[in-house]
Amino acid sequence: MAIASARKRSERLDARVTREEKELIETAASLRGTSFSDFVRMVTKEAAMSTIREHETLTLNQKSREIFVEALLKPPKPNEKAVAAARRFREEIA
Repeated sequence: MAIASARKRSERLDARVTREEKELIETAASLRGTSFSDFVRMVTKEAAMSTIREHETLTLNQKSREIFVEALLKPPKPNEKAVAAARRFREEIA
């Protein structure tokens, strides 16, 4: 038994669709060999995960990428406030 199907699904999702949309979804579900509900659940989850992934990915142009990599490879020396903050952190946490 798959992990996803072992979890109890207790939440409900309702949506109004046109007759054509419903027929299209039914056809697609049939082609995948799944029920209407399982198809809607699977493709909705796939779309949600894809959308979240797109928004979590940082895309930089060439110039921004160069500046970012340079800052990682050659970070600036910490100023007095950063040194003081690190000292306080070590005293309070470590």
